Amino acid sequence: MRVVLDECLPKRLTRELPGHEVCTVQQMGWSGISNGKLLALIHGQFDAFITVDSNLAYQQNLSTLPVAVVVLRAQSNKIEDIRPLLPGLLAALAILKPGDLRVLGGSLL
Repeated sequence: MRVVLDECLPKRLTRELPGHEVCTVQQMGWSGISNGKLLALIHGQFDAFITVDSNLAYQQNLSTLPVAVVVLRAQSNKIEDIRPLLPGLLAALAILKPGDLRVLGGSLL
């Protein structure tokens, strides 16, 4: 699966998702772009967007998007806090379809 990580996630996360093509918003040159415009740019280039922005589901009509969205809910956006969510993230990436939303974890940033 082709995955793009939101700019609020650590770049090291790209190495933590074996079997997937992963890059960051920064690598794509999309830093600072609003979520709506960002999701439009992702269209056709990626299958999934991973973020810690819990408000994304309320700001966008995700069911109409041609990309799946995964929201990671952890104590912080540090790799140490996100790492426990990786088994669930990898499992979700294996079954996600366009327009799907998955929220993993329970503690808000």
